[in-house]
Amino acid sequence: MSSTEARPADSRPGGQSDSDRPAVEVLTARKVPLGGPRAMTVRRTLPQRARTLIGAWCFADHYGPDDVSRTGGMDVAPHPHTGLQTVSWLFSGEIEHRDSLGSHARVRPGELNLMTGGFGISHSEVSTARTTTLHGVQLWVALPDAHRNTERDFQHYVPTPVPLRGGRARVFLGTLAGATSPVRTFTPLLGAEVSVDPGAAVTFDVDPEFEHGVLVDTGDVRMSGTALAPSELGYAAPGHRTLTLANEGPESARLVLLGGPPFEEEIIMWWNFIGRTHEDIVQAREAWQNATDRFGTVEGYPGERLPAPALPHSVLTPRKNPVPVPAAKGSR
Repeated sequence: MSSTEARPADSRPGGQSDSDRPAVEVLTARKVPLGGPRAMTVRRTLPQRARTLIGAWCFADHYGPDDVSRTGGMDVAPHPHTGLQTVSWLFSGEIEHRDSLGSHARVRPGELNLMTGGFGISHSEVSTARTTTLHGVQLWVALPDAHRNTERDFQHYVPTPVPLRGGRARVFLGTLAGATSPVRTFTPLLGAEVSVDPGAAVTFDVDPEFEHGVLVDTGDVRMSGTALAPSELGYAAPGHRTLTLANEGPESARLVLLGGPPFEEEIIMWWNFIGRTHEDIVQAREAWQNATDRFGTVEGYPGERLPAPALPHSVLTPRKNPVPVPAAKGSR
């Protein structure tokens, strides 16, 4: 997907200091048009001024359920990426993916498509003709400096559902509930779709070195006691050895669980590029506008590629995450 924001909105309530932050911090989504002139609207919870990253997860868009007959669905023309991996995960519908590596794949519910941008890649995303309802999430992972210029790559994985007492999980990245994804990443990560039965609660053993985020799709969910509404993202700092997700509603709840150790590098994220300096972004934009070999060519998309927006007049500077305050020792 293509990000259209240069800066996130400030959602920190009332100038709250880091020491005043609750055990679970609630991040509220904002609506953002996606993909240029044929934009669909998504709900974005990362990044924002209150929190830029959760582990290496630096971007979270949540969309749908979208009636394609009414809205036209998704049509994101070829656009570039640097310094990141894209994670596509659907609840319903189907998306056709094409990239400059030559990949031509479908994104389907319960199936992971992970694309590595590295030094440069371009791709397009279009909902297919058979899609009636489009519903899912698009996530980005920041690459560490040692690997941010790595080669292009594309991976596809179908995780087997893991039965839980009170629900089920599909682990698409990392390890959870005894299931481990074979998909390669450049930092330790956790990514899973979790369903919780009505009136039930599931408790996971988690890595205390990780910080965690829970993005609610449906249901009346509590994350370690804190209520989360659909489209909200709950954040828990490192230090927890268990994580409890409870569904207090009469219908099944569905959420996406993200995690990873705090990403200590400062990043600059502008449009679809992640770099470390203003000049990194300038060079990437110029390469895309000049159609150099850096991003390659997407074959088969019936239209023009997306132009880059104009750079701001100010110098781009890194976004700083609040320093996570670890949970008390022995916290559950």
